[in-house]
Amino acid sequence: MNWLPDDFVHPTLIPLPGGGHHLRPIREADTPLDHPAVMGSRERLWSIYGEAWGWPAATMTYEADQADLLRHEKEIAAHESFNYALFDTAETALLGCVYIDPPEKVGADAEISWWVVDELVGGEVERDLDALVPQWIAADWPFTQPRFVGRGISWPDWLALPELPGA
Repeated sequence: MNWLPDDFVHPTLIPLPGGGHHLRPIREADTPLDHPAVMGSRERLWSIYGEAWGWPAATMTYEADQADLLRHEKEIAAHESFNYALFDTAETALLGCVYIDPPEKVGADAEISWWVVDELVGGEVERDLDALVPQWIAADWPFTQPRFVGRGISWPDWLALPELPGA
C-alpha cells in the first residue's frame, strides 16, 4: 500500500512567510552547503535525531553526506520520503531541513520533523518555519493524521510508541 496517492505531485518551492527564505527538495548537488550546515550544528542535531536515527555521526565525511543526499534525492523522486532544505533566497546558505516520512509508529499517516542551524535557533526564521510547516502540511499534503515529531510529541515519547507492522 502506498502512503501517498499515485497522482500526488509534491511541492517544489515553498516560500517562508516574510520572504527571504524558502524550502525546496534537497539534491545531491546541495552537499557543499549541507555538510557545513549539519556539521556546524552537529551536537544539537545529534541531541535531537541521534537516538532515533543515529544522525549525524561525529565522523560524517563530505562523501558520506553526499551519498546521503543522493539517497534523499532518489527517495523524493520515488515518493518514498521527502527532505526539504531551507535556503536563503539566493541559495547561498542551507539553513535547515524538513523531513516528511511515511510513519514508522502507530497512530499517524506521516511523520514530520525539522531543524534549523544553531545560529537561527530561537530567531525569526525558526519561528516562521515553525508556523509554516503544520499549515503547509495541512494545505498541500494528503495526510489526515500527520505527527510532528519533536513538536507535537517528544522524541522519547515517539520512540516509545509501538512500531507499525513492517516498518
